Amino acid sequence: MILSLGALIWGFAFVAQSAAAIVPPMTLNFLRFAISALMLAIVFKAFSFKTHEPIFPREKQSLKTSLTAGAVCGAMLALSANLQQAGIALYPSGVSSEARAGFLTALYVIIVPIISSIFGKRIHPLVWVSVVLAIAGVYMLCAYHGFKGFYFADLLLLSCAFGFSIQILFVEKYCDIVGGLRLSFLEFLFCSFFSLSAALIFETSKINIADIKSAIWSILFLGIMSGGVGYTLQIIGQKYAEASIASIAMSLESVFAAIGGWLILSHALHWYEIIGCFLVFVAIITAQTPEFKKSSQ
Repeated sequence: MILSLGALIWGFAFVAQSAAAIVPPMTLNFLRFAISALMLAIVFKAFSFKTHEPIFPREKQSLKTSLTAGAVCGAMLALSANLQQAGIALYPSGVSSEARAGFLTALYVIIVPIISSIFGKRIHPLVWVSVVLAIAGVYMLCAYHGFKGFYFADLLLLSCAFGFSIQILFVEKYCDIVGGLRLSFLEFLFCSFFSLSAALIFETSKINIADIKSAIWSILFLGIMSGGVGYTLQIIGQKYAEASIASIAMSLESVFAAIGGWLILSHALHWYEIIGCFLVFVAIITAQTPEFKKSSQ
């Protein structure tokens, strides 16, 4: 239930991203992840209250490793998050951007094992079944009426799913070395820095303080709830759930994204889009089934 609540927050974050699309993507992500980094710094302090562990390691080699990990993961997060936000902002009026963004982004669950297989890791045959289901789902979701229904925004979101896949593999590499909470804080911090740097280069003429003020509640939701609260719930929930069950619970974010878009922004889905969402969701669950069976043995 804790992990499902986290998924609910992350799903509704897609609605907040859609509502905040008046703010340029890189500027929005600078603000969002700066707030998230601050929130996780507070969470880190709370979790290390008894041990008094510093958020930045004192030992030089550990500090260097932590900063390297944060910079690498933060760079991939910045690339992926900005592709995602740009995609959401580019959807034409009347398109359920939250549902499309949620389900297309969630394809990283399938892409991660495929990338792993390229580097020699054996993957379960069910993953290839999930690939077929995912392709069918994306077709129904984006191209049922031909490629005129496939938007450039869809391509950006598929690209962001690949970006998130690589980011996840880097997190997996560094997480045990640096520590999950510290790595997430540094990742958010560097992501905010990289987004700010890109915004100053590409978005200076587009930044409007009035637009930021109009979207402030969405930005705060993204920074505080999605970044701070959502990640804290994940940490707590994963203490009590198997990793495979946890990943399935958290994959509900794509479903909550579609529900949130419908309830809050009145973005209804056509019947073929609903089928597409269903197929993608089944593909996500299928891709995680081998890990579920492994943990239950």
